[in-house]
Amino acid sequence: MADLYAAVRRRGADANSWAAWREGRDALLATHPQTPLAQEARGGFAGMPFFPYDPSWCLVGRVEPATGEGARAPDGTFTPIGDVVAEREGHEICLTLLWLEGYGGGLFLPFRDATCGVETYGGGRYLLDQVKGADLGVTAEGDLVLDFNFAYHPSCAHDPRWTCPLAPPGNVIAQPVRAGEILPGEGRSQS
Repeated sequence: MADLYAAVRRRGADANSWAAWREGRDALLATHPQTPLAQEARGGFAGMPFFPYDPSWCLVGRVEPATGEGARAPDGTFTPIGDVVAEREGHEICLTLLWLEGYGGGLFLPFRDATCGVETYGGGRYLLDQVKGADLGVTAEGDLVLDFNFAYHPSCAHDPRWTCPLAPPGNVIAQPVRAGEILPGEGRSQS
């Protein structure tokens, strides 16, 4: 997974890089020994459905001191280190940026939005998970690249044998994020 994100960082996040990332990710989901796909889903796996690529969801977020108490996990696994603030179409998006205290460390940014439980997994999706190398880097000014087209479901959305950290209560985007991975099923938007 880290190699897929490194390739996107080298090329830049755009529709072509996104398509290559999806192809590589689908291959990993289908064949990797630690895939989160349930055994019975692997044989006929044809790839994860995604909303069509939307460049308006490729944002830049500045990191600011946390405005609230944050979302410290009861077991101390995650520590809030600040808020990441971005703007899209005149609407501010503010999410708590977490630091993973356990194995490997790294930034972690889960979120929920109005699509959760309908078009996407009810527990939310992930945008950054540096332990897995899942990040698109920073700008020259030090702001985080937040391309929601790369948002993906946690492993527990694929198979209940997985236990996953979910988006904390404050990490909610009021507008529907129709970018990134969606739930498989009939009638869903796919590209």
